[in-house]
Amino acid sequence: MKVLVIWRLLTVGGVNAGWRNRSIYFKKHGIDTEFLYTTDHGGLHIMEDVAPVYLTKDEKKIIKIIQDNHYDAIIVVDTGAAFKWIRKAKYKGPVLVEARTPELIKLIPQLKSFRGIHPETIIVPSHYQKRLVSIITDEIPIHVIYNGIDTSFYRALSSEEINFDRDPILPNGKKIIGWIGRLDKRKNWQMLIEVAKLMKGQRDDIEFWVIGGAQSVQREEFAAKLQEEKLTDIVKWFPVIPYHHMPHVYAKIRQSGGCTLATTKTESFGNTFIESMVCGVPVVASKMMPVTELVVHGEHGLLFRGQNVEDAVQQLNEIVDNPVIHQQMSEAAIARVHEKFAIEVVAEQYVHLLKNIAGKDSAHDREGKSNDSASGF
Repeated sequence: MKVLVIWRLLTVGGVNAGWRNRSIYFKKHGIDTEFLYTTDHGGLHIMEDVAPVYLTKDEKKIIKIIQDNHYDAIIVVDTGAAFKWIRKAKYKGPVLVEARTPELIKLIPQLKSFRGIHPETIIVPSHYQKRLVSIITDEIPIHVIYNGIDTSFYRALSSEEINFDRDPILPNGKKIIGWIGRLDKRKNWQMLIEVAKLMKGQRDDIEFWVIGGAQSVQREEFAAKLQEEKLTDIVKWFPVIPYHHMPHVYAKIRQSGGCTLATTKTESFGNTFIESMVCGVPVVASKMMPVTELVVHGEHGLLFRGQNVEDAVQQLNEIVDNPVIHQQMSEAAIARVHEKFAIEVVAEQYVHLLKNIAGKDSAHDREGKSNDSASGF
């Protein structure tokens, strides 16, 4: 089988990290995955070594890609314009839709019109997201398939394996609180600032690592706020950390006795949660869906009320001040990810769904078709 995944944004975020893992697993099961993006946001390095990547906004080129490659299925991720391209290419195979954005106002335009295309199913990464999508449409079957993680890549590294010479450098006598993601309104870096201010007034053994945000819309505003609030001594910002180095970052946080903090207002899943957990790093986040599908309060981390800064700080202190609790949560978090979110567990569900929908006719449809592999623009 050969499938095409269409998404607008080539980012280093959770959607592409999840698809990287899936495509590696798919290949082992006879499914070749190709990717079509219209805008690069610095994510090419995490995708180009695993599958062919097309990067173009040219409609004629996009239509030609669809026509020439004889895909057994096309998967559209939050890209309303894709249905027009599929229709113009006269593609007759099955189309699946992935609904990933967790904001209803942004989700509606992607799902309100399929421009004459009839999707076989909608795939969502959490039960929370299923509830959201069912508000918009109840005519198409909705499948929940969690994001998967490659547990041979993301894992709790031993001290001997950690690259201590590469940024971020682990300071002596500091416990690290990691904050990973884009710098935008939804990820709510403003709350991080307030948490850092409060903790700076209480203790001198904490350092925050902000990972990512090099191309975020609010990066300059964030940098200015750090200066204005005089937090550059306690908050260290690393705008670009290569995807392949992230296990080392998590390992340093774990070794310091620290944790990760998520201040996000809403998520459809949350890849950084399971990355952190499988590397043995407890998570502190808001008590909301779908976070509660990933993290059990008191077992794999601690959850605070709403966007309550004081409660968040209390939960952070509870973890970093109790090495025994930290160790218990670390071990439980690793076990939970292996059980529920390992790529071989969740991608198997996707493989089964794909083969059910598209696989029945694959051999017949591919007879006589060109076996030329695609190459990216």
